[in-house]
Amino acid sequence: MKKNTAKVLIVDDDKAHRYMLGSILSNWGWLCVEADDGENAVEVVRGGPFDLVLMDVCMTKMNGLEALRKIRAINPAIPVVMLTGNSFVETAVEALKLGAHDYLTKPVDMERLRRTAEIAMGHRQPTNMSAEPHGGQPFDEHGRIIGSSPPMQALWDLIVQVAPSEATVLISGDSGTGKELVASALHYRSLRKDGPFVKVNCAALAETLLESELFGHEKGSFTGADRRREGCFVQAQHGTLFLDEIGETTPSMQAKLLRVLQEHELQRVGSQEIVTVDVRVITATNRNLEVAVREGRFREDLYYRLNVVTLDVPSLRERIGDIPLLTDFFIRRCAKRNKRKLKGITPTCMDVLNRYPWPGNVRELENAIERGVILTRGEYLDVESLPLSIQRWLSMNRKEDAGPQGTLKGAELQLIVKTLIATGGNKSEAARRLQITRKTLLNKLKKYGLDSNLS
Repeated sequence: MKKNTAKVLIVDDDKAHRYMLGSILSNWGWLCVEADDGENAVEVVRGGPFDLVLMDVCMTKMNGLEALRKIRAINPAIPVVMLTGNSFVETAVEALKLGAHDYLTKPVDMERLRRTAEIAMGHRQPTNMSAEPHGGQPFDEHGRIIGSSPPMQALWDLIVQVAPSEATVLISGDSGTGKELVASALHYRSLRKDGPFVKVNCAALAETLLESELFGHEKGSFTGADRRREGCFVQAQHGTLFLDEIGETTPSMQAKLLRVLQEHELQRVGSQEIVTVDVRVITATNRNLEVAVREGRFREDLYYRLNVVTLDVPSLRERIGDIPLLTDFFIRRCAKRNKRKLKGITPTCMDVLNRYPWPGNVRELENAIERGVILTRGEYLDVESLPLSIQRWLSMNRKEDAGPQGTLKGAELQLIVKTLIATGGNKSEAARRLQITRKTLLNKLKKYGLDSNLS
């Protein structure tokens, strides 16, 4: 590991032990920030990324295990090493289950601590890149639905329940959330899984072309129709037809779709022949079809025909806990596709991905990761390789300027930490630069439960 690059948070309600650890780690060339309980530690982590957290288990306000849960929810990529004054196996197992990197007992063996910390910060693969990409979480047979968050668990339970039925399904959700993957999962878990799965984007074609695409046409039925063509309904015979962006269809097309759903038969463009079809229809939309029905833009009878079962796909911000899993999966896939060798992602970069609002949802995340994989110069995906849109957002929402939760308290806390870092921990110089007395600075450090323990 390169010297002077590690930023370590030391969490312990024993001031003497914090001071001892801080002094030793500082001598190793690492930057140390301290918190005197789990609650303060969570707020400090919320304010910005760290390369490592060393945290005591037994603390009065919030114990280490609870703080570990919250820190993992904020930034799962930060390695956390737990410290304790006892050697209870149950506590160690619980900490490791919650995602701790390792577990050391007090008095801490400094040689072992340094070895453990260096492995965690320099060689640990932050998103568990050495493990299987899905970690046992729900995904379809093609391995493409990934998520362990409550909204995705609930969605997956509905997919499993609905898939074997013959019901039409309406999938709703914002653009980029993965509606097509949900449709794919429904098909490949259905009784029609051995039949074709045909996909049509209704928004991509003009009405006349969409009619031909769906129902087929006879030779000579319109200019350019130089041969007879079977439409997607026939192509999907005994399988599943997925109609994406169904809300973009015209009233005329909606009437024709309703007839096929009701009668299970159709006519090719330019033909009087009746063709019987056996197809399960799944549709998707990013529009509110109930509003479209009220406004007369979508047929009410077709809406209820399509809406036998509705599956709502959550936005990425509603399933933020899945970002590390998705990031892991996309890094693997993009690295393989672009013949790059990456070990993982830096904690700072993972922190940015967790905080970014993702207006383009999972699709935007995948694109960001692919760009990063291509442009990253090192072995780990870093912030500098992320798209300019994220860079601009980051420059406008700097955590060191905004602080935890964007509060004034957080801004003051981060300014103090930033100044102490700039002065090498010299509190007198930091107080001068902050234009406050040294006593006021010491009181503020005490107020926030922080102490740099540097000169």
